[in-house]
Amino acid sequence: MLWKGRRESTNVDDRRKISGKQVAAGGGIVAIIVALAQLFLGGGEGVDLGQVLQQAAPQQSQTLTPEQQAREDERASFVKVVLADTEDVWDELFAQNNSVYEKPTLVLFSGSTQSACGSASSATGPFYCPGDNDIYIDLSFADDLKNRFGAAGDFALAYVVAHEVGHHIQYLMGTTDKMARWRQQVSEVEYNKLSVRLELQADFYAGVWAHHNHKMKNVLVKEDIEEALNAANAIGDDRLQRQATGTVTPDGFTHGTSEQRMYWFRKGFETGDLRQGDTFNSDLID
Repeated sequence: MLWKGRRESTNVDDRRKISGKQVAAGGGIVAIIVALAQLFLGGGEGVDLGQVLQQAAPQQSQTLTPEQQAREDERASFVKVVLADTEDVWDELFAQNNSVYEKPTLVLFSGSTQSACGSASSATGPFYCPGDNDIYIDLSFADDLKNRFGAAGDFALAYVVAHEVGHHIQYLMGTTDKMARWRQQVSEVEYNKLSVRLELQADFYAGVWAHHNHKMKNVLVKEDIEEALNAANAIGDDRLQRQATGTVTPDGFTHGTSEQRMYWFRKGFETGDLRQGDTFNSDLID
């Protein structure tokens, strides 16, 4: 993605200098994968799984070297540009429907911080909190994408941010409130199925954003969509469950399979048409 020198969003709350510097270490890959499988890429509920990982691993301080700090600062600039691009695209799409896009705030933190949905931890991955309309991300997650999930490339991280913005779009459209009501009315298994549809719609919205962002600014390069699809494939429920336990339990899916996540992102990117993203009434999702 061609991003250097372009506008950075100012809707950013940078807490990296004041948030907790304690990070989980030595806790085991299984606990981390299970936690990420439940929370990764948001979900509208803001569930805190940081405590799970904190109980699984001792805490130790981590101080960034100058080289690591420079890399993290570059990532911060990158996600600010991505956020600015989401603002431009969703401003335009909402205006086309005679609406005003209410922008979310991106919270950057290191280690841990507090949200209206509870504590946020570097171990739990990025998420959107409907309680404060903020998106939370520890930039070290880019290392997890590359090293743990094999999803390298800057557009893998852009996909993560765009997916979380997709959850904000769902909040603005009332979908998040519907999910909260459904949670009180259906079984856990049925709610998990609805959660899958919620997540796949956020993937679709991320694809819609990529479509219009390239159309408006011509900033994507050949490898970008491949990187996004690789990230979507890497964090499918089936793949994460298999990595964590060696088996796959569809009733426990909350985000969709690798194939489903790739399909809905690709559909959003290829069509750019919001009308084609009604995952809640799609026969393509079990």
